[in-house]
Amino acid sequence: MNVRSQVSMVFHLDKCIGCHTCSLACKNVWTDRRGAEYMWWNNVETKPGTGYPSRWEDQDRFAGGWEKKNGRIELKSTGKGKIIFNIFHNLHMPSMDDYYEPWTYDFQHLFNAPEGPDQPTARPISMVTGDHIDIESGPNWDDDLGGSPVYAKNDPNLEGLSELERSQLAEIERLVFFYFPRICNHCLNPGCVAACPSGALYKRGEDGIVLVDQKRCRAWRACIAACPYKKVFYNWASGKSEKCILCFPRLETGQAPACFHSCVGRIRYLGVLLYDASKIDEVANLPREQLVDAQREMILDPHDPDVIAAARANGIHDSVIESALKSPVYKFVKQWKLALPPHIEFRTLPMLFYVPPMSPVMAARNGDGDTVNHVSRDFFHDIDDARVPLQFLANLLSAGQTGKVRYALRKQRAVRIYRRAKTVGDVGEEEAAEMLKQADTTAEEAEAIYKLTSLCTFDDRFVIPPMHREEAIEMLDDPHERRTAAGFGFVDQPKRGA
Repeated sequence: MNVRSQVSMVFHLDKCIGCHTCSLACKNVWTDRRGAEYMWWNNVETKPGTGYPSRWEDQDRFAGGWEKKNGRIELKSTGKGKIIFNIFHNLHMPSMDDYYEPWTYDFQHLFNAPEGPDQPTARPISMVTGDHIDIESGPNWDDDLGGSPVYAKNDPNLEGLSELERSQLAEIERLVFFYFPRICNHCLNPGCVAACPSGALYKRGEDGIVLVDQKRCRAWRACIAACPYKKVFYNWASGKSEKCILCFPRLETGQAPACFHSCVGRIRYLGVLLYDASKIDEVANLPREQLVDAQREMILDPHDPDVIAAARANGIHDSVIESALKSPVYKFVKQWKLALPPHIEFRTLPMLFYVPPMSPVMAARNGDGDTVNHVSRDFFHDIDDARVPLQFLANLLSAGQTGKVRYALRKQRAVRIYRRAKTVGDVGEEEAAEMLKQADTTAEEAEAIYKLTSLCTFDDRFVIPPMHREEAIEMLDDPHERRTAAGFGFVDQPKRGA
């Protein structure tokens, strides 16, 4: 058992209000500079929708992540035989059209316009060319339009949905959507790290944060294509790749990441997970229907004496273990099984998890054109009657396994019924108890879920240990290097000066 620690996050989608405060906080701190104008390390998308960059989930187009070949997984986009040719023209690299052409406004014309009969305006100006442009897209261009056929029809997660389910999402008069905030997933099997021929990308041993060494980066840009979530960006001014660093300078001083600290909806939970790194290769090679359960099995119980002993033997500080015992991420992911990984079929084993949202129940039309009211006699509808089909959520969060999403949503529904019975009294206690039983939970667990979801304090949501940089898990001879692996398929990275 090779015990490692990972700073991980849970996003509770039922609480996200789509305010984009997290995106702006990140933008102002990290990417408000030349060459990074188009970058959004944190962005909030509307689902169903095409996202940013456009259709980033379509790996037939972008070839991100890993694929099974000859019984083993290999990077889709690159390899030792492709890298030289890809540097001249990589077919799987997003273009400016896939992102957007960043712009500002001609405020001088607005402020200094001479007196005239018309109100002057500030026309948009490209931040790339400096010329006036007609804005055609942006990082949240389809915000609040997830139900429209213009954007929803291009969402790759619609695969496998029936025509009736598609029509439920696309009825303009009754839009249905939810928000989907995204940052780097700091994966356990990151494609970006494995693709980098310079060894510039690495995963920190002490906390699992994936970083780019700016001194080593040689602008191969293989990392951008290899990341299936398209969360690595190229800075055209510096000639270096950049990505979300999980605000590690803030973490090292006991502060929450900027996106976390600014979150209005309090949807974000950050904590430490202990996992068995020896199982990464085995889990990443499993069939897609086994990936969710297998990744959960990799996450270790911090209460287990054997796990604690193995962690200490591997150099993990007691304060890290203590934080893992109180981790809200462990509760959501492993204990309650409410949080699910995004697109785990990409086989990068992401360490950012999402609690799926409860969807509204409204009228929809059946195949004959008749109106069908999905209105339950209960206070909270049955999960299978939701406007957002389970298959859509499953395609997004559990590699198409609807049972995983149904389990999480039914448990959330049972908690709501339990709390209504307790606080309002118009639901019988026996009925509430039966709902808890059907959802595989208890009154004690429901109370704990309710408190961490609705009554949580900042300290409940943000639980990390002091950063013991002097006791980091070291994987190289150089004590100043803090890496675990790099290169094609986690081979040893080049030594300094190589």
